Amino acid sequence: MNDGRKRNSGDGPRGPAKRDGKDAPRRSPKRGTKASGKAAQKAAVQLGPREKAEWSPLGGAGGPLDKAKDEQRIAKLMARAGVASRREVERMIADGRVALNGQILETPATLLKNLDGVTVDGKPVGEPEVARLFAYHKPSGLLTAARDPGGRPTIYDRLPANLPRVMPVGRLDLNTEGLLLLTNDGELKRLMELPKTGIERTYRARAFGDISQEQLEDLIDGVEVDGMRYGKIDANLERRTGRNQWIEMTLTEGKNREVRKVLEHLGLQVSRLIRTRYGPFTIGDLQPGDVSEIKRGDLERFVKELG
Repeated sequence: MNDGRKRNSGDGPRGPAKRDGKDAPRRSPKRGTKASGKAAQKAAVQLGPREKAEWSPLGGAGGPLDKAKDEQRIAKLMARAGVASRREVERMIADGRVALNGQILETPATLLKNLDGVTVDGKPVGEPEVARLFAYHKPSGLLTAARDPGGRPTIYDRLPANLPRVMPVGRLDLNTEGLLLLTNDGELKRLMELPKTGIERTYRARAFGDISQEQLEDLIDGVEVDGMRYGKIDANLERRTGRNQWIEMTLTEGKNREVRKVLEHLGLQVSRLIRTRYGPFTIGDLQPGDVSEIKRGDLERFVKELG
């Protein structure tokens, strides 16, 4: 909980660094990914070999993402295989795109022990691989979507070609940049997005207008904006130059455009928004467009901590 102390307002470690004459997100020392520049791209190029999920590194036998030996709903199995989220798989089945041994499936309640004979649009679905998690520094101007009817660029237009099939954990708006986690496992994605897990997300916003630390501290009790209730937000004024300031905000809900809406409710105009942390994973020194894989041990510990 906020203790009321003011944060450093200068250009030290907590102030926004400069890069090419522009404001840049500070580099957090917290535990997380620590690849940078060419090193991060090299890490992305040298990703490990594909591993079948004969065992789960995420909690061991009976763990939250362990590959069960008993029958499971097909939507869950396909999500584990990285085809899509459970909900998206259910839509695929409703659209008649999923078949078992050539027979179109009519219900997502179908129980299977494995994905042998399962196809999507006539193409076989592979068995689940070991769950993997990647940190991506999403640049501004990209949609967090597979495609856009309007032709706008998406993250998939810019991700390295050698990544496995991945899905984003949550979303970042078109003009929001920073840490976007990607996974090949639909069940891990679901676990990390569930509101009940209460995973913290930290953002840094550059905003124009008048605001005090005391006003920001009132957000610790939540706030209602246009009939929408937002929960606890730990907000701190980091640095001010005239009527421009950098504000750090940590929240757990991550509702649609939450940070922008709350700051606009306080009379501020947001000109830049950067996500720097999602749970224990930070943006570190990743440059825009860089991808780095989260270490297996770090991912293991994180899932165990979620219980």
